[in-house]
Amino acid sequence: MTPSEEARLPHRAVASAPGQAPTASRRLLASWRRSEEYGVSLENVEPVWGGTVVTDSLFVECGHEVLTGLHRTLASEPLSLMLTDADGLVLNRFSGDTSLLRALDAVHLAPGFAFSEREAGTNGLGLALADRTPSLVRAEEHYSASLCTYTCAAVPVLDPTTGRLEGSVNITTWARSSAGLLLALAESAASTTSALMLARSRGRTPRTPPRGGVFRMQRARLEPGAGTLDAMSARWTDALGRATDALAAGRVVAAVGEPGSGRATLLAQALRRAHPRFRILSAAAPAPEDVEGWLSLWTPELAKPETAVIVEGVYILPAWAAQELHTRAVAVRRSAGGAEGHGVRLAWAVTAESLDTVPHPLAGLIETVVDVPALRERVGDVMPLARYAGHQTRLREVGFTPAAEHALTTYGWPGNVDELMRVVHDAAARTETVDVRHLPPFVLRGASTRLTRIETVERDEIARVLSEPGMTVKQAATELGMSRSSLYRKIGHYGLDDLR
Repeated sequence: MTPSEEARLPHRAVASAPGQAPTASRRLLASWRRSEEYGVSLENVEPVWGGTVVTDSLFVECGHEVLTGLHRTLASEPLSLMLTDADGLVLNRFSGDTSLLRALDAVHLAPGFAFSEREAGTNGLGLALADRTPSLVRAEEHYSASLCTYTCAAVPVLDPTTGRLEGSVNITTWARSSAGLLLALAESAASTTSALMLARSRGRTPRTPPRGGVFRMQRARLEPGAGTLDAMSARWTDALGRATDALAAGRVVAAVGEPGSGRATLLAQALRRAHPRFRILSAAAPAPEDVEGWLSLWTPELAKPETAVIVEGVYILPAWAAQELHTRAVAVRRSAGGAEGHGVRLAWAVTAESLDTVPHPLAGLIETVVDVPALRERVGDVMPLARYAGHQTRLREVGFTPAAEHALTTYGWPGNVDELMRVVHDAAARTETVDVRHLPPFVLRGASTRLTRIETVERDEIARVLSEPGMTVKQAATELGMSRSSLYRKIGHYGLDDLR
């Protein structure tokens, strides 16, 4: 840390002895710097009133239930339990300590006020949301002096099925109180909230945690759709053209859209067109605890000429990692003498759900935003991609019956291209010609309303029986123990008409 940087940070943030290393952690220093950039006061917190608190989400329902139960157990302790949304807005607050509540009211740490880093500087919940990892901020570690009488532990809560950041569980106590178990308590509450959300998500499966990874993009194996460009829809080819033009001009591109929609694929194809001789590295953001090793693995490659980098899922990066990545990318682009025209030595692109989700430092680098439509918005791409997936599975052409094509093109594909590739791969691994009996029941019911667990079991059993070779509706009704009229009604309800 340079002397000029020390001068901008709180005096308590650096060691007292000249030349001594900073006492603060790397994450804490990064948070202080961001707080200074946001213009947060070193003396008094001035959080923003967020207005009416929305409490009708599954996250709020489950979090409120968990904190209510925890409060009953800890009502006599000098603790305040809080739930916040992803922007740091305090949604509720529980405490049996009236003096603590009055003190928290004085600094506006109360429902309806936003306490993210941008509004309140370094604090427990703000740091947990920024870095997407459990965080403990002790008294003197707060950026604003008005918060130094508290110690805060906060843990982010992610939607267990989508991975989307929903908010945080925050526990605040007096600075003089022991903080030894505070973070563990917050982690337990956040974990219980996530588990309760999954239990009430009506059969939706938990997401696979991000594992990260760095690999060189190979044309055939890692670019789904590379051999089907001529057959792709106009919406895809238009987006591909925009990305290609921007990358050829040396601009930083963000491909935004739903997970699994083909954002990295589009960027890889655009880079092949814009810079045919470049090697393409794809760096998929990992879990927060693995970020440091992940950065050290691939960022040295940025300095090598004729290199293209795609950072996938940049929106899940901790704020400190986004800042470091921004610094390295800017340094490389400057050393290359700019990034315009024929002087391009580094091509740079990221994927995100939207530009708003790109971490603050990296968002400033982005010069072109390309929207990648969801697969349900480009139905014409379903069968070209399905045929490509079938060919990749068996290394030869795979056929599809009209009924299978109808089922594939009428399903809503909430998991987008990734889901389609998995479904076709599984089907093609079992047959040379894919029929509806080779497809999972959820595809056959199309985009119907969400089913209860009992309905899901019933639908799958009906689909299994109807899929048996030579099975008639009359025979199926007898085997299922219901009348033909009831079976016909359920077939329509579950969207299984293609199996009749």
